[in-house]
Amino acid sequence: MTLDPFYPIVDSAHWVARLVPLGIKQIQLRIKNLDDDLIRNEIQAAKAVCEQYQCTLIINDHWQLAIEQNCQFIHLGQEDLADADLGAIRQAGLRLGLSSHDLSELGIAVTAKPDYIALGPVYPTVLKKMKWHQQGLERVSEWKQLLGNIPLVAIGGMTVERAAGALTAGADIVSAVSDISLNADPEQRVRQWLAVTRERVQ
Repeated sequence: MTLDPFYPIVDSAHWVARLVPLGIKQIQLRIKNLDDDLIRNEIQAAKAVCEQYQCTLIINDHWQLAIEQNCQFIHLGQEDLADADLGAIRQAGLRLGLSSHDLSELGIAVTAKPDYIALGPVYPTVLKKMKWHQQGLERVSEWKQLLGNIPLVAIGGMTVERAAGALTAGADIVSAVSDISLNADPEQRVRQWLAVTRERVQ
């Protein structure tokens, strides 16, 4: 499975259904503060859309439900990684993406042998308060040298206009949240993302 150079992060199956038909090849479903039954329903609905359009669905955090629903990919933050059963995740055939924010977390992530490691926030983000300051493009380049063949995802404050810089700095993948969800025309914004990221890897 080859990873696409772009993936959006959304918080509902509704967003998955809205954006995936535009040509997205991978998308992360990140749902917070819902009970398991509701999250299960969202995963099922999102998975059906992704299967129809041959898009990889990445489930954030809820690895038990991802296993239960025969998903392909899970993304874990560092706190979730500490509580996760990596053996069960691997036995289920799930691919694994991990978040990292400093060198200590990077070391922990590499030890888990993930399919990608996300670095953020590259730029200031309005999405959530974080204890880490912006990493900057120099950090992207430094981490890519350290990671070698492990794909590096640039996340945090990413926009279409910043995508080329992140990819040039060494990121293999750029991920966006609010640049799409808060845009007046999310569909058009996704088309711009697809154009600029795929142009860079051709």
